[in-house]
Amino acid sequence: MPVGTQATVKTMTPEELYEIGVDIILSNAYHLFLRPGQEIIRLIGGLHSFMHWDKPILTDSGGYQIFSLGRLRKITEEGARFQSHIDGSYHLFTPESVIEFQMLLGSDIVMPLDECAPYPCGYKEARIAKDRTTRWAKRNKQAFLASTSAKEAAFSAIDENCSSLFGIVQGNMYSDLRHESIDELTDIGFDGYAIGGLSVGEPKEIMYEMLKQTVPRLPKDSPHYLMGVGAPEDILEAVEAGVDMFDCVMPTRHARTGEVFTSNGPLVIRNAPCATDTTPIDHECGCYVCRNYSRAYIRHLIHVNEILGVRLTTWHNLAFMMKLMRQIRESILQERFLEFKKEFLENWGHRFSNS
Repeated sequence: MPVGTQATVKTMTPEELYEIGVDIILSNAYHLFLRPGQEIIRLIGGLHSFMHWDKPILTDSGGYQIFSLGRLRKITEEGARFQSHIDGSYHLFTPESVIEFQMLLGSDIVMPLDECAPYPCGYKEARIAKDRTTRWAKRNKQAFLASTSAKEAAFSAIDENCSSLFGIVQGNMYSDLRHESIDELTDIGFDGYAIGGLSVGEPKEIMYEMLKQTVPRLPKDSPHYLMGVGAPEDILEAVEAGVDMFDCVMPTRHARTGEVFTSNGPLVIRNAPCATDTTPIDHECGCYVCRNYSRAYIRHLIHVNEILGVRLTTWHNLAFMMKLMRQIRESILQERFLEFKKEFLENWGHRFSNS
């Protein structure tokens, strides 16, 4: 899922996203709550109309953003009280209000409010956060059911395209806590299950081990979503563990610094060797950018700070990631995923951070 935090995937129009095969995007309730605010989105008829996007949207509850605010937030049983990073104003997110806001947005996949413990943290702190996440999950589910019932009553029929609610597994880097979290969430019952609290500063090897300890215990007939992870090597490890869904700002963020993805690994297109390179970003890529523009031209655009340069690197990086996911699905259907993973990583030959 490309990330459209503030109701846009940076530099891209919906039509351009359709062209590269994007079927769902992620947006963020925390940022949309602060700007433009619920009244404007309500006035325009929901997030899909607001941003001219006709396909599904998953909205993150904002729990991770609140976690990132540090001393600007306070977590209690009631919810998360925080100061806006924009103007310092105070707000309160509760499990109920977060669900209400996402339903107002018209989100297709709704994420609950959870508490993400930092890395590293002690066992006691991790358990407190996990237990509170479970208690909040019950309240999230009750609020979601009440909102869904009210919507059905208003339309006098069951909406076949109604929203889905995922649960978020917490437990930090303690496998027994993650097992408890899974058992508690499955007792409540959700449409899908997300793995939260990873890619928060821990070494990759620990993240991979937690995935191996966590994903196989999730319900096999529900989608499994690894939140905030999107480096190709991490995606391949997670798919092997049984993960289905991903989101990450990495493709667009790296594009804005002039780093692009190729079948032979990452390339810093702003560097001098690209100045006279008339070849496309990636010979094996058939995206609009690689069909029409050279490395030399894109490097020139970036060096003179032309907006088109960032648009083209973003377009290519997202197209690369969508192609990678198609290749992963095809390799699974052909029962050759492990072979594909090995081949891809041998060519990739680089490890990005998860930032």
